[in-house]
Amino acid sequence: MSKSRWGSLGLSLLVIIALVLWLVSGEVKVAQQEAPDMEEVDAGEPPSVEVETLRARLYEPGLMLQGQLEPWRTVSISAGVSGTVEELAVDQGQRVKQGQTLLRLSDDGRRAGVERWQARVRKLEADLAAARRLGASNLASQSDILGLESDLSAARAELAQVRHAVNDLTPKAPFDAIVNRRHVDLGNLVQPGTALFELVQVDRLKATGQIPQQSVGDVAEGQSVYIRLINGGSLEGEVSFVASAANPQTRSFEVEVTVENPDLKRVAGGSATLRIALPETRATFISPAYLSLGDDGRPGVRYVDDGNRVVFRNVTLLSVTTDGAWVSGLPDEIQLITRGGGFVSIGQEVHPVDRSSDRG
Repeated sequence: MSKSRWGSLGLSLLVIIALVLWLVSGEVKVAQQEAPDMEEVDAGEPPSVEVETLRARLYEPGLMLQGQLEPWRTVSISAGVSGTVEELAVDQGQRVKQGQTLLRLSDDGRRAGVERWQARVRKLEADLAAARRLGASNLASQSDILGLESDLSAARAELAQVRHAVNDLTPKAPFDAIVNRRHVDLGNLVQPGTALFELVQVDRLKATGQIPQQSVGDVAEGQSVYIRLINGGSLEGEVSFVASAANPQTRSFEVEVTVENPDLKRVAGGSATLRIALPETRATFISPAYLSLGDDGRPGVRYVDDGNRVVFRNVTLLSVTTDGAWVSGLPDEIQLITRGGGFVSIGQEVHPVDRSSDRG
């Protein structure tokens, strides 16, 4: 089936959905096909149709996506050395600052090792300095000097390693975060690689979703995003990334949204509805009851032009709710046919009767 055929079917489906929403809402409208009450007129006079004046307004359309909320950053803190947990400085759910100590492992002689290697480095530095002075007087061989330089380099490497091991006895938070999970208790023996804590940053969140390929051209970095949470709450964000290539399985493009969460709402990991604000456009708000399909299967409306002739104009559906539909593609002001449209043809001259004031 051709792309245009699929497009026509999709638009037809949108119109059907709009009409169903309108019917479910319980709104009562008089069908287009019902002839308006009219006095008897001569056969030569144009038929009367009831109209309502509608004016276009600025409207900000939105692209609705189902998305997922994630922490801005997540990190698993693991043990760098073996040892016994001697102190727990933080607990689950606690907020921590960057650089704050999380726990302390047993020393097991590591600080003494630092002192030993510091002394070894100082001695080799002194021996090398003396050898260089003697070498200047040809009292020390070049090979002796090179040997001392090699020993000093090795000692300095060992000193750096034991210092790093001492630092690993007190792992610290790499950024401001919340302790989402603690994996160890006092007295636990850990080995290098043992998980200690999971930290999450949730004062800022990352929302992700998939943009259909036909809509990706409307989305760019910096656009505002409204996030409706599953519990009824809301947050606001901004598009920070749009993928340059589609997922080969879904043919959709990944989008990421930066979401500020100053109240630390517990929503990370949950689902949400994203509404990406698209550029403003002029649009007309209309009841779905007055939408119909043209010969090409596309939605449109009937109205009376300045020459009092019936016009059918295709429209683009921007959004549809039970209250009505926002559509684009119409003139800034139209006389929408609300009754009698089924008894006149396109291009026929009619007598428009504006009843909007009578209905209040």
